[in-house]
Amino acid sequence: MKGIVLAGGSGTRLYPITKGVSKQLLPIYDKPMVYYPISVLMLAGIRDILIISTPMDLPAFQRLLGDGTDYGVHFEYAEQPSPDGLAQAFIIGEKFIGDDSVCLVLGDNIFHGAGFTELLQQAVADAEPTAEGNYFSCGCSKNQFPSAIATPTQPTAAENYFSQGFAKNQFPSAVAKATHVEAKATIFGYWVKDPERYGVAEFDKEGNCLSIEEKPKAPKSNYAVVGLYFYPNKVVDIAKHIKPSARGELEITTVNQEFLKAGELKMQTLGRGFAWLDTGTHDSLAEASIFVEVIEKRQGLKIACLEDIAYKNGWINKEKMRELAKPMLKNPYGQYLLKVSEEHD
Repeated sequence: MKGIVLAGGSGTRLYPITKGVSKQLLPIYDKPMVYYPISVLMLAGIRDILIISTPMDLPAFQRLLGDGTDYGVHFEYAEQPSPDGLAQAFIIGEKFIGDDSVCLVLGDNIFHGAGFTELLQQAVADAEPTAEGNYFSCGCSKNQFPSAIATPTQPTAAENYFSQGFAKNQFPSAVAKATHVEAKATIFGYWVKDPERYGVAEFDKEGNCLSIEEKPKAPKSNYAVVGLYFYPNKVVDIAKHIKPSARGELEITTVNQEFLKAGELKMQTLGRGFAWLDTGTHDSLAEASIFVEVIEKRQGLKIACLEDIAYKNGWINKEKMRELAKPMLKNPYGQYLLKVSEEHD
C-alpha cells in the first residue's frame, strides 16, 4: 500500500500566520504538524509516501523531510497548483500509486488513542485483495498466516496450488482468488456533538457503511467522517471520472459514495476517549499543542515521533537513532530519542 499526505491549501483561516509558511509546517507542541499525519501512515506499516503541497511550499517540505532515509521510509513530492478537492490527490498521485492500494490522510488532522495501530492495519488488510490481507482481516496475526491459510480453504491448500503450477511467490494471490474476498475501502468515524457541521456516515453492526451525507440538516448518526481514507487501487479510476461539485471541487464524499454504491465501503469508529483534532483555526491549533504537551509530559512518551516509530518498526537501527538524536541533544526531543535507543541496549 502507498500513502499520500495532502498538505496543500492556502490556510486562509490561519492568516496572518500562514501568509509566509504552510499550515502543515506550523508547530504542534514540539514537532511540525505534518509529522502527525505521516506518523499515521507509518503506524499502518506504509513506507512509500507522497507529500502533495503547493508549488511555493513544496521545497520547504523537502528540506524538512528529505528522501525519508532518516525514518526508514521513501518520500516523493508532487505539486497541487490549486486546491481543487481532496479527490484530486489520486489524480496527482496516479503514477506514484501505480497498481497499489492507497491511504490518503489530510495534513492537518491529528489522531491519538489506544488501539489505533490495529485499526489501521485492519483497514490496510481490507483494501488489499491478497491472501495475507484477507486472513489478517479475519483476525489472524502475521505469525499465524501460514497456518491460517489452510483453515478457510482446505488443509492442503499450499500443496494444491503448487501442484497446479503456482510458484511460491504466487501463492497468496492464488488463495485470494479462491476465497473471493473483495477489496474494500475504509473510512473512519468520530462521534461529535454537532454532526451537521461534517460529512456524516451511517453504518450497520458489521461496520458496513449504509449512507454518507455532507453537512446534513437531519444527521442519521453522530459520526463525522475524519480525514483518513483507505482505498483499493480502483480509487484512481473513480477519481478521474467523478464530476466536480457545485463549488468546483472533486469531493472525497463523491468518491466514497461510489464505493458505497458498490457495497465496498467499511466504517471504522474511533471510540470514546480517542482524540481527533482538526487544526484549521487559531483556537484549534493552540488546543492541539496543549493536548500533545499534556499527554507527552504526563506519560513521558512522544506522540507522532517519526524516529521512534521507525526504530520500533525495525526500519532504522540503533546507530541511526543515535545519529539523529545527536544534533538535538540540547532539547527534550533529542534527549528522548537517545533515551529510546538506550532502553534497548
